[in-house]
Amino acid sequence: MAEAAEPGSGFNSKSVALRAQKKILGKMASKNVAKAFVDDTTGELLDQLYKLAKLETGNKKEAEKLVKDLVKIVVKISILFRNDQLNREEIQIAEKFRRNFRSAAMTFISFYEVDFSFDKKFLTKNLEDCRSLIHQIIDRHLTAKSHGRVDHVFNYYANGEMLERVFQANRDGPYGTILKNIVDNLNKLMEEGSL
Repeated sequence: MAEAAEPGSGFNSKSVALRAQKKILGKMASKNVAKAFVDDTTGELLDQLYKLAKLETGNKKEAEKLVKDLVKIVVKISILFRNDQLNREEIQIAEKFRRNFRSAAMTFISFYEVDFSFDKKFLTKNLEDCRSLIHQIIDRHLTAKSHGRVDHVFNYYANGEMLERVFQANRDGPYGTILKNIVDNLNKLMEEGSL
């Protein structure tokens, strides 16, 4: 008969369950799995980010990897939050991230809606601040590989030159359609209180 784990034995079933959730997520991240974890609007936003990366890079595999990495980051942070793994300081950092990301989203929307208002330095600074906050939130919980995923996503989506190309492209072209859809989804997420 197996003995129950004693205090101080190093075994913690909640920790094992958390690691299992993270491991399963790592094996399953795809657009369809993402939609099981996120609402329809967020799923549509992820689809638009995929289309943007695919169009901008011309590389389907890279676009897929960017979205998979983004999904893994979001879901892993959600798992940490739902399982009460974040301490008070990390929760405060997460709240600061939420405010900063909402501000970055509002800036993105404004740059789209007001012609000739795009400010590359301002938007990239907002996004880089968000990157730094995510690293602080996950620092004691996730692996270097997860930190690499954060960097991979932000190296692409916070790249000033890429953002400049996209915002300065013809609004009637493919970038314009994707940007409009991204802005529509961001607005909807804000209205729903999800962002």
